[in-house]
Amino acid sequence: MSNVQASSKGTMPVVLLKEGSSETKGRDAQKNNISASKIIAEIVHSSLGPRGMDKMLVDSLGDVTITNDGATILKEIDVQHPAAKMLVEISKSTDNEVGDGTTSAVVLAGSLLENAESLLAQDVHPTVIVDGYRKAAKKAEEALREIADAVSPDDRGILAKVAKTSMQTKLVRKDSDLLTDLVVRAVMAVADKDGEGRAVDVDDVKVEKKAGGSVGDSRLVEGIVLDKEIVHGGMPKRIADAKIALLNAALEISKTETDAKINISNPQQLKSFLDEENRMLKTMVDKVIASGANVVLCQKGIDDMAQHYLAKANIQAVRRIKESDLSKLAKATGARIVTNLDDLFEKDLGSAASVEERKIEEDRWVFVEGCRHPKSVTILLRGGSQRVVDEAERSVHDAVMVVKDVLELPSVVAGGGAPETYAASQVRGWSKSLAGREQLAAEKYADSLESIPLALSENAGMDPIDTLTSLRSRQLKGEKWTGIDVMKARISNMKAGDIIEPLAVKSQVVSSATEAACMILRIDDVVATAKSAGPPPGGEGGMGGGGMGGMGGGMPDMGM
Repeated sequence: MSNVQASSKGTMPVVLLKEGSSETKGRDAQKNNISASKIIAEIVHSSLGPRGMDKMLVDSLGDVTITNDGATILKEIDVQHPAAKMLVEISKSTDNEVGDGTTSAVVLAGSLLENAESLLAQDVHPTVIVDGYRKAAKKAEEALREIADAVSPDDRGILAKVAKTSMQTKLVRKDSDLLTDLVVRAVMAVADKDGEGRAVDVDDVKVEKKAGGSVGDSRLVEGIVLDKEIVHGGMPKRIADAKIALLNAALEISKTETDAKINISNPQQLKSFLDEENRMLKTMVDKVIASGANVVLCQKGIDDMAQHYLAKANIQAVRRIKESDLSKLAKATGARIVTNLDDLFEKDLGSAASVEERKIEEDRWVFVEGCRHPKSVTILLRGGSQRVVDEAERSVHDAVMVVKDVLELPSVVAGGGAPETYAASQVRGWSKSLAGREQLAAEKYADSLESIPLALSENAGMDPIDTLTSLRSRQLKGEKWTGIDVMKARISNMKAGDIIEPLAVKSQVVSSATEAACMILRIDDVVATAKSAGPPPGGEGGMGGGGMGGMGGGMPDMGM
């Protein structure tokens, strides 16, 4: 509809929206939103689990991304539909919050909406469905907490199993043992004790990637890798027992704020002017030398002359380091970032066993290694091609996040669809206690939870109905760790197969999927305003086309 018109008792129609706007109401609006959400869920549905397929995404510039990470897929496909955007948002927030479970969250939200559609067809009011879903979600989270096992945050074995489970679904699964070890060591190095639990800032684990070699060549650097090179050829390439100065000040003569002119009438004056500039630079370098530093890592520029003096003093220097890297270096080496050279003293220096420039493929990188108690470390990833390294980086991000989740909330549940099946049976049993139509919504919620084990079994080529029924019966016998062993295509004990996931991930999946589904269900009217475009294409008179149209649409408004 181009205009929304309402006429009362034979008076003239009132135009509320400007021309070109559209409105979809009631059942149509809901159907449209639910269909869009279902399409999004279908896109990622086939990439769930270890047997899930990958997606190849090509952007407008022709760059290719190959991944099965739900959040990455949805971010790259640039969704336009407003309701579908909400599902993209939940995958993004799940990724930022817990790192894993992004595909599960979208599949669950899509299933909740699909099941709500059949209730809407039976004239169950959306608000009743939303209330039923919210109560059922609360019950499901209780059920998850009930079957979760508390673990010790210091148990590296459990952390390794959790990280490995996260990587089993990725491209790098054959190297998951090595990467798991790197991830657990990295996260344990940067974790701080926070009362009973641990606090982890994942930004302290820096991931650098470089195509070349294979994923098996990846390693953990107990310090920071900088993708920069040493500024001057005359400087030493390697310094052992490094004393590191971190500067947030330029080793250059700063330009004056005001426009200043100096009139120089003879060469002698020019020479003394340049000599003074060099003397100022030498004074700066002398301050660095006086502090006892033999490595200077600078966020700003270093003048050519200053480079010469530093090289003469056998001091290594790197310039234009990112601010984020500088703060990571401070955490790793124990140095203090100095903004004014007058404040640089020996106590501000950091230490590392060695600072060395190495050639990696065609680039030269600086490795700050062997820091004593680094609170920031680097995982250096290698791989056969750029695509492989990119996917390895995404896998490592997910693994780092799940280890962090367990450190911060030390509870784990089984993988393989086991917790969802258990929660579904609990919600189904509890739904009988609800009076009225909410009971129907709670039952549908239980069916939706089972969409995750269903998707896992489908992707593994198993018979989904047979698998789900036998999984339900074993769960009802009290075997809470029973799930789908996707690799062997059978139902088995997940704990024995070391398929373990953090409770935090499962809770986040349930809460974010429910919130998104409820939000979309409550919408019964979609009003899309027309874009205020310029003149219509092909229109001769630019003014007449675009300008008048806008005015025409607005005229009755003015009259009201």
